[in-house]
Amino acid sequence: MTWHLLTTTITVKDGERALLTRNGQLERVLAPGRHRLIDWRNELAATVYDVVGTEFPADRYAVLKAARPDLAAELFEAVETGADEIAIVSLEGRPVHLMTPWQVRVYWKVATRIDVSSDPRIDARHLSMIERNRSAVSSETVVENHEAGLLYVEGRLIERLAPGRHAFWTVGRKIEVKRLDLRPQAVEITAQEMLTKDRIALRVTLTAFRRVVDPERTVATVPDVDAWLYRLVQFAIREAVAGRTLDEVLSAKAALDAELRDYVRARVAASGVEVTELGVKDVILPGEIRELVNKVVEAERGAKANLIRRQEETAATRSLLNTARLMEENPLLLRLKELESLERLVEKVGRIDLHAGHGEGLDALLTRLVRLKAPESA
Repeated sequence: MTWHLLTTTITVKDGERALLTRNGQLERVLAPGRHRLIDWRNELAATVYDVVGTEFPADRYAVLKAARPDLAAELFEAVETGADEIAIVSLEGRPVHLMTPWQVRVYWKVATRIDVSSDPRIDARHLSMIERNRSAVSSETVVENHEAGLLYVEGRLIERLAPGRHAFWTVGRKIEVKRLDLRPQAVEITAQEMLTKDRIALRVTLTAFRRVVDPERTVATVPDVDAWLYRLVQFAIREAVAGRTLDEVLSAKAALDAELRDYVRARVAASGVEVTELGVKDVILPGEIRELVNKVVEAERGAKANLIRRQEETAATRSLLNTARLMEENPLLLRLKELESLERLVEKVGRIDLHAGHGEGLDALLTRLVRLKAPESA
C-alpha cells in the first residue's frame, strides 16, 4: 500500500480561532498564525471562527463539552438561564442579548491567562498579540550582531542574550537589558595642559582604541568605559610628561607611547576591556616656546649646511692638490692639461694672432701662449 504525503496550510488571523478535527473528532485548537499540517490520509478538517464578540453554536458546545470538558471550560463561557431567570449579555460594555428562561448562549473566551511569575520572557505568539497595544507591563529590546546583551532581573545578572529580538514581562519585577558594543572604539583624549621636567608648559592630545572582551566583568567593574579610560590616560600622560624634559618628550615619542600603553593596559586588564592602541597624536607648545624651538631647529640646520659646504670645499681642494702632484710628476700629463686649457681659451675668443720670433716654430708659440708651470731657470 502506497501513501502520499499530503500537506495542508491553514491561516488563522488575529481575532480568530480554528477547531482542528480528525475524522470528525476534535484534535486541537489553532491560535492565530500560519499552520502547516501533515495529513497522511486526508483526515483533517479545520473550521475557522471569529471569536471577538461572536456566539458559538450551543449544540456544538454541548458535543464538545461531553467529549472534552477541559477544553470546553478553557475556550468558552456558557450562559444558561433557569426556569425563573433572565440574563442580559453585555459585550464590550454594551448589552446585546436578553435571554429568557431555559436558554443557553455560548461565547468564546478571548482572554489568555499567562503566569509570568516563573519566567519573564514573552513568548513569540503572545508578543504578536500585544505589539499593537504595548503598555507598561512589557519591555522589548533588540541585540545587534556586534553587541552583547546582559539581562538583569531585580538588579541580578541572569544571562547573556544572543543577538535578536527579546521581550519580557515587567509585572512585579524590574527588567533591564544592558547592551555593550563589542567593536573596537576610538577614544579621543583632548589637549591636556601640563608641565615638563624643565618647567615648560605644553598640551598633548592622544588617541586610544579599546574594545570590550568580557561584557559581564566590564559591567560589574566599570560604570562608563570611555569616561574611565579617558581619566586613566590623563593620569598616565601627566606622569610620563612630568618625568621628562621638553627635548625628551619631542624626541622620544615611540618610547612615550610604549610607556603609556603599558601603564594603561596594566590597569584595565581586570575590567574586561582591552586597549589595542594608545599613542600621542599632537604636542602643542606655547607661542614663545614654539618660536624658540623653531630658531634652534633653524640654527641646527644652518650649522649642518655650513659643515656640509666646508666638507665639499675641503674635498675639492684635496682633489686639486692630488691633480697638481700628478702633473708635477708626469710632464706628459701636464702638457695635456695645457692643451685642454688652450682649447677652452680658443672657444671663448673669436681670433688669435700669433707672431713668432726669429727661429721659433709653432710649438714654441703654443708653449708660450699657455703654460701651467713656470719654466725652470737655467
